[in-house]
Amino acid sequence: MASPESDSHAAFEAWLREGVRWSDACLQEALQSLDLGPVELARALRYPLEAGGKRLRPSLVRLFGRALGAQDSELQGPAAAIEFVHTYSLVHDDLPCMDDDDLRRGVPTTHSVFGEAVGVLVGDGLLTLAFELLAQSGGPRALEMVGVLARAAGPSGMVGGQVLDLAAEGQITDLEGVRRIHRLKTAALIEAACELGAIAAGADDGCRTAVRRYGLALGLCFQAIDDCLDVTGDSADLGKTPGKDAAADKATLVQGLGLEGARTEAEAWAEEAREAARQLGLGPDHMALQLVDWLLARRS
Repeated sequence: MASPESDSHAAFEAWLREGVRWSDACLQEALQSLDLGPVELARALRYPLEAGGKRLRPSLVRLFGRALGAQDSELQGPAAAIEFVHTYSLVHDDLPCMDDDDLRRGVPTTHSVFGEAVGVLVGDGLLTLAFELLAQSGGPRALEMVGVLARAAGPSGMVGGQVLDLAAEGQITDLEGVRRIHRLKTAALIEAACELGAIAAGADDGCRTAVRRYGLALGLCFQAIDDCLDVTGDSADLGKTPGKDAAADKATLVQGLGLEGARTEAEAWAEEAREAARQLGLGPDHMALQLVDWLLARRS
């Protein structure tokens, strides 16, 4: 007879698989609805999106949107848009002028296949298509969604965090500096994913504050675990090259706190995310709580 814990784990694994399936369907529908330009560019735009991935961000849009009363039809556009932005950031991250990597999601990086110039243009294309998609699908809340995603992706969010990350290479960076990089570079977009779902559901300000709290904590937990995996993981599990942070002398939690210290910090952010989920009235079996536990245990 299966235990409640094994039943809960099986339900969460099923949720993860369904999230990938649903997210992939949203992406394909979005790609079919948008003008992707010349054939050569269209093929290159599809390449990184169709390489797979955990689809965490679109799944978060759906998770909180549905929890707060939105229908899937209201969530498809925002979910695809945020995955477009996330994928663009990976394409640019892998460029020779940035992290210079040749493996992403277990396949050759976009610029390795299509050339560096096209890699830059694919990132540009995915970013702008994301906002076109939100404008088309966001309905009366489109402007608000555009503002949330733009702030999370731009200079006060992911782009700003990337600049700080590059500037910190080879430098002695205090822990608050590392945490600021993580907050901007990684957590801002995860926070935005949760809030886009809440916006689609018409959630009030108090609810959106709790949703943002959850997303920020989840994002910081995610990046803390990522820092650990760069040390302990391998390319087969990660789908990318491990050891890159140390080789580039990047500012990480592991560098500042050691492996155990970084793990402890991840666990503290996990508890912050759990508390925010409880504040929203979500019970212990809700996927938002189980997702926190999964992030702590992830190996890829």
